Amino acid sequence: MTSYQFIDFSVAEGIGHLQLNRPEKKNAINDRLCLEIEHAFLNLTDDVNVIVLSGSGPEFCSGLDLREHKAREPFDVVKHSQMWHRVFGHIRESGIPVVAAMHGAVIGGGLELAICAHVRVSEGNTFYRLPEGKHGIFVGGGASVNVANVIGTSRMTEMMLTGRDVSAEEGLRIGLAHYVVDTGEALAKAFDIAKGIGKNSKYSNWAMTTGLSRIGNMSSQEGLYTESLICGITQTSEEVKARIDAFLNRKKS
Repeated sequence: MTSYQFIDFSVAEGIGHLQLNRPEKKNAINDRLCLEIEHAFLNLTDDVNVIVLSGSGPEFCSGLDLREHKAREPFDVVKHSQMWHRVFGHIRESGIPVVAAMHGAVIGGGLELAICAHVRVSEGNTFYRLPEGKHGIFVGGGASVNVANVIGTSRMTEMMLTGRDVSAEEGLRIGLAHYVVDTGEALAKAFDIAKGIGKNSKYSNWAMTTGLSRIGNMSSQEGLYTESLICGITQTSEEVKARIDAFLNRKKS
């Protein structure tokens, strides 16, 4: 198992656990942490069926590590932003479902990271914030697309303009989380969900985590055509045939 400096990654019973591990920095994201996330996803073994994403210490992630932020030439800023897009794209598009367990601060880049997870669990003490306006910068980790796709451009604009805190309850209502649990229970809930997801067909999990987002960006006709193609790929595998046969035999017995 690879040893990392800013994350921990382990696998048990088909579930990978990727934990941000900079508690003294409130899990703020620097380039090295990003690249460690990328390494973990690029080197997943076949026994990983689902991944739980969490943060160590009192906060999930406080966003970009501003202490390591430095002035760059415009093109260097573009390339830096595209590196974040690439890394976070692995979370969304690896074909492995990701369940985020959030608590405390989910700020800026931390929200850009969390929103890439396919299922998101928050604790009651979770709060969300997009403070880029107050820092005189703009989102660069994909929020303008990925967060806006979830909560809408208008609401995201308001969050960025005001830099206000969005509570766990409001976050649930607008889609930033799918579940809210008591403080201290998000990780257990995330693992419970992950165990259920891990029992699905890998083909179905792949299709749901990689197909639906793409179909959402297509015209209706292109989306329906793509749906048929994905349906054809998933429903003809030997694993799926065995699952359906088992279901039908259960019904007969």
